[in-house]
Amino acid sequence: MPNYLINILGPTAIGKTSLSIKIARYFNTEIISADSRQFFKEMKIGTAVPEKEELEAVPHHFIQHISVEENYSVGDFEKDAIKKLEQLFQKHRVVVMVGGSGLYVKAVTKGLDDFPKVDPKIRTNLNKHLEEDGIDWLQKKLFVLDPEYYRTADVQNPHRLIRALEICIETGKPFSSFLNQDKPQRDFKSISIGLTADREMIYERINKRVDMMIENGLLAEAKHLYSKKELNALNTVGYKELFQYFDGATDLETAISEIKKNTRRFAKRQLTWFRKDPEIKWFEFDEKPETIFNFIDSEINT
Repeated sequence: MPNYLINILGPTAIGKTSLSIKIARYFNTEIISADSRQFFKEMKIGTAVPEKEELEAVPHHFIQHISVEENYSVGDFEKDAIKKLEQLFQKHRVVVMVGGSGLYVKAVTKGLDDFPKVDPKIRTNLNKHLEEDGIDWLQKKLFVLDPEYYRTADVQNPHRLIRALEICIETGKPFSSFLNQDKPQRDFKSISIGLTADREMIYERINKRVDMMIENGLLAEAKHLYSKKELNALNTVGYKELFQYFDGATDLETAISEIKKNTRRFAKRQLTWFRKDPEIKWFEFDEKPETIFNFIDSEINT
């Protein structure tokens, strides 16, 4: 009888946390978070970490388990998550994984390509170019060093651009030459559930979430982290816009508006990533949980 990893996917603010808890309770199991923004202890409000009651309802793993000061790569998460799954599958036939970080989900379910280690100074230099010259500089650099990857990459995502460029610079080879290697075989089966809604509904939910974050103290949380704003973990939506406000580069109303706009863009990129995966079974965000339970049961018992 195979073990099953149930992946709950979709754009930010769509309701993944709520559904994952319901599914975990239905199967009397535990949850692994694959949301790379929720890994950090210091980032709670701006990353929509589950509430205390939600965390207590079902055991969660990889929520606020490291500091923003630590370097924690997707490769580190892959190793840690596989090790945790091995432990959990000794107690449960089914485990739930939830998150909107597509690359982190893919790392666990299918494995990562093997990349060489990179001198940290290269990333530091690229981040400096991003800050001083903007994302255009990174895009042009990638087009020169790896036009093949440039054609398929999310060139609006600075993290992806920097990751590709640091490999190109370190090795002298195109980033794309390291892709599509043979992946490790997993000793569990995956069932992927995607939540979606029409664009207007997604945007409405995002705007309401951002307003709630501000009400709940995001401004104070960001202010507390302001002195560490150069850290890679904090170059993320919800914080970088407020850092600009603290810098005096914009007013608060504009900063909040930018958080909403950039979160909507982030949600669009998430959907673009997940839509490429034909194995995801999509449901409307307000689908009855029982319908999804029945689908999972049918897949497991087929």
